[in-house]
Amino acid sequence: MAQTLTEFDTIAAISTPIGEGGISIVRMSGEDAVKIANEVFKGADLTKVPTHTIHYGHIVDPDTDKTIDESMVTVLRAPKTFTREDIVEINCHGGIVVTNHILQLLLSHGARMADPGEFTKRAFVNGRIDLTQAESVMDIVRAKTDKARQVAVGQLAGGLLHKIQAMRQEILDTLANVEVNIDYPEYDADAVTAKQMADTAKSVIKKIDRLLKTAQEGKILRNGLATAIVGRPNVGKSSLLNYLTQSDKAIVTDVAGTTRDTLEEYVSVKGVPLELIDTAGIHHTDDKVEKIGVERSKKALDRADLVLLLIDASQELTAEDKALIEETKDKKRIIVLNKSDLGQKITVDEMKKQTGSDVILTSILKEKNLDKLEELINKLFFAGIENSNDQVMVTNQRQTSLLTKAKKELQDVVQAVEDGIPIDIAQIDFTGAWDTLGEITGESAPDELVTQLFRQFCLGK
Repeated sequence: MAQTLTEFDTIAAISTPIGEGGISIVRMSGEDAVKIANEVFKGADLTKVPTHTIHYGHIVDPDTDKTIDESMVTVLRAPKTFTREDIVEINCHGGIVVTNHILQLLLSHGARMADPGEFTKRAFVNGRIDLTQAESVMDIVRAKTDKARQVAVGQLAGGLLHKIQAMRQEILDTLANVEVNIDYPEYDADAVTAKQMADTAKSVIKKIDRLLKTAQEGKILRNGLATAIVGRPNVGKSSLLNYLTQSDKAIVTDVAGTTRDTLEEYVSVKGVPLELIDTAGIHHTDDKVEKIGVERSKKALDRADLVLLLIDASQELTAEDKALIEETKDKKRIIVLNKSDLGQKITVDEMKKQTGSDVILTSILKEKNLDKLEELINKLFFAGIENSNDQVMVTNQRQTSLLTKAKKELQDVVQAVEDGIPIDIAQIDFTGAWDTLGEITGESAPDELVTQLFRQFCLGK
């Protein structure tokens, strides 16, 4: 369970990207944050100003009386702050030298350099947020599409937290009845209590399954969909990459084998973040450089979540086309019959019949049906999710693993009841599931796990 921090030192960090810009923000949190800021600020007595107010003045080095920068200082008093501690944010001009100078000044006057994610960690430890909300903070920062941002905002509002808490409460209510039966065996209600335990386990398993169904979509929203564009040379792979990225990332000519290495780029297609990998044409070659490119293409194919297999529809299938169709048969794929503007020797219907895959006829040169390709990618991975009002998703492997573990423990409870195992033995897995679900929110998470999680955050967050 989260505990309130007491006598914690004051931390400081730069909360904006380092570099030239309009403004930079240097942030402090802790019981001495206002006192330290007041020592280096001229413009108002920060120890006497109301909370949640902004003040104009200058940051001055007290030792030399030299002005470092003109600034706006925000004072936020506990407990109505992100960390539930006193927070001061110094808004200065953007720039590496001035921002670092202000940070060093705060450190020399009693603040400590914050660890990565320490502001968010304090929000968690002080009960301001749970672990799922903490993870959503980083998801918002890393969001590659608007859809990813919407899901992360829903998590920050406690969407997943509320579902996990409801499941834990359902288990806890049943556990209370079990404990009464164990403490008062004279009532001999084992059969009734065991059935209640099994029914609760089945109910929670269904809820876990609904969450686990969102794990794939959550992973894609968080990390992007690894998408390999494959095909033999000169079928339009680089042209497709350039279209999707709206740039000239790849060289396009009518000479086969122009791309000799993999090119990678992030794009958003109908709200789906794609990590596009334009591969070298996969074919037999004696050229040493091309061989390396082909090998890298095969590695990209192995790790791809989605394969866009391009085939020249204006020609009969070649041996290389057939080999790629076979090689990608176990992958989620879309077969793109390209160059339809040059005539058509392969039809969509016969390709669907032959491969059992989604097939689309395009002319990348004429930009024909490329909007339909984008819609198909979205439909493949977010069917039923895009228009759902339920934005709660499992967004990372930690949450997925713990949900899977809790489900297994509840399945063991159901099996134990069916096998007539004593109720106090079956209760062990039932309590275990309650604890496991608590790890997701942080209510029963070990300290080492919490520390490791927040180390993934950036400084100043």
